[in-house]
Amino acid sequence: MNRAELRTAQEPLKTRYREQPEAAVHPVSASAVFGEPVTVEVRTAGGAVRAGLHPAAGGDGSDACSGDMLMEALVACAGVTLHAVSVAFGVELRDVEMRADATFDARGTLGVDRTAPVGILAPRVVAEVSTDADDSTLQRLATATERYCVVGQSLRTPPTIEVRRRDRWDR
Repeated sequence: MNRAELRTAQEPLKTRYREQPEAAVHPVSASAVFGEPVTVEVRTAGGAVRAGLHPAAGGDGSDACSGDMLMEALVACAGVTLHAVSVAFGVELRDVEMRADATFDARGTLGVDRTAPVGILAPRVVAEVSTDADDSTLQRLATATERYCVVGQSLRTPPTIEVRRRDRWDR
């Protein structure tokens, strides 16, 4: 997709969202069901993924780790966003490789140390590209990508978790 094609695809949407802000709000969701031993099956567009405990938290490493899945979602979102931003800016990027990395402190998630943080720490996305663009332009691309990456921005606010009783007739 080139710059003109991207604008052609997005301009009617931008116009509609300016005129009808409520039309810009779209649901996103995911669902999962419990599995054994301590796993959940997450339904994805690519098929079901079984997620379980990270080996540092008692898993055996045979299941997907939700922390890794979060990094996968982050690199996917940042990648699509960077691609769109580079096209919109008219900057050609070639041979792009992206990676998202972070750490987590297992003491926090296992309740070993209440002062230890729970969660992904210092997530970082790095894109290595071949381009003729100068460093200033690459910084503009990074800034815009960070600004418009939905998953990255969503990490700023923790989710609300609700556990409620299911009425036996709801099944």
